[in-house]
Formats: sequence, C-alpha cells, structure tokens
Amino acid sequence: ATMSKVSREFLRQHIDEMLTESAEKKRNFTETIELQIMLKNYDPSRDKRFSGTLKLPHIPKPRMKICMLGDQKHCDEAKAAGIEAMDVDALKKLNKDKKLVKKLAGKYDAFMASPTLIKQIPRILGPGLNKAGKFPTLVTHDVNLSDKVTEIRSTIKFQMKKVLCLALALGNVAMTKEELEKNIVLAVNFLVSLLKKNWQNVKSLIIKTTMGRPHRIY
Repeated sequence: ATMSKVSREFLRQHIDEMLTESAEKKRNFTETIELQIMLKNYDPSRDKRFSGTLKLPHIPKPRMKICMLGDQKHCDEAKAAGIEAMDVDALKKLNKDKKLVKKLAGKYDAFMASPTLIKQIPRILGPGLNKAGKFPTLVTHDVNLSDKVTEIRSTIKFQMKKVLCLALALGNVAMTKEELEKNIVLAVNFLVSLLKKNWQNVKSLIIKTTMGRPHRIY
C-alpha cells in the first residue's frame, strides 16, 4: 500500500530521525508513537462526523491493560490466560458509586464482557464506562480470549469529535521501522478514505514519540 500524497522515502527518513532521536535520549519507559492529524475544509458542527475502526498489522500498544467482565466460564478462562477479570458480584460491590466506577474505568484501557453480562452493565454500573469511552467489547464463548486481547490491542478508532485535530497511538519505539511504516501507511489511507473530500480535508500529518519533537510528514 502507498500513500498517494506522501512519498515512502520521505516517510522513512522521518521514521529514521524520530527513532534515532528517541534512542539518543533514553527514557525509562517505551515511548508511544502517535499520529496527529489536522483537518481542513471541515465543519464539525455541520459536516457528518465520521468514525471507523481499523485493525493494524502490528500491535501499537502491547501493554494495554484489559479486563474481562465475565461469567464464571469466562473468568476462569481469563485467569488461566493471565487476563484480569471481574465477575458480577465484584461489579455489584461497586454499588453504582460514580467514583468507584470512574476509578475502574481509569485502571484499564479497555474491557471485554460476556453476553450475559454486557446487557446488565448499565444497570449494575450506571453510565460510567460508556462516559469514559470504554464500553466493553462483546466476547462470545467460541472466541479465544487471548486472540481477542490481541485484536483489541491492535485496533485503533478514528472518531471525529468537535475539534479539527485527531491523535492516535500507532506504535512504539520498540517496533521496527518496517512495522511502523506499515501501521502509519494503513492508518493514513484508512483515515483519508473516511473523509468526504479525501486528501483535500487533510491540513497536516505529524508523527512524534511521547517525549520527542513533531515530524511533519504532510
């Protein structure tokens, strides 16, 4: 796949520089690499807001914390696979307390839920998880939980809010240049396909590491 408006050479050069700069200033954590998108000719109040999800070929956030809200079978499976889990009783103990639900939402990056539980979540927890943008992903019993975790960690969401800027984690500095390039190209092409006027809606594209300087690629 290629990006019609960004040459591969130019992109590779910036990925190179970004990784070199990150390696020179060794941080005591693995920096995330994010793509920042500025839009133009787009009015969030009038134009149709877009959203889409894309599964990347290489996991951008391997350390993403995920919790299984499960029935007994799913909780047992989760524990066996080293995935944190909570059953219905544990959720009921939160007593719909907004602070506790908010704390739960803050503790994990994403949630999965069994079919029997997902329907009960609004009743047991209130709207807290939904408000945090972390409503659980439904998982049926024929799906392998570890595979589902990998899928959630690989999936990015494009969601247009009221502002003209979007930022997405697309990788980290421990990935190879080729892996980063693949993720960036796929994500940019997917985003452009969601936009009404495609590239005419893109003002700028920037890649940067958590602590690094911005590299403008378009």
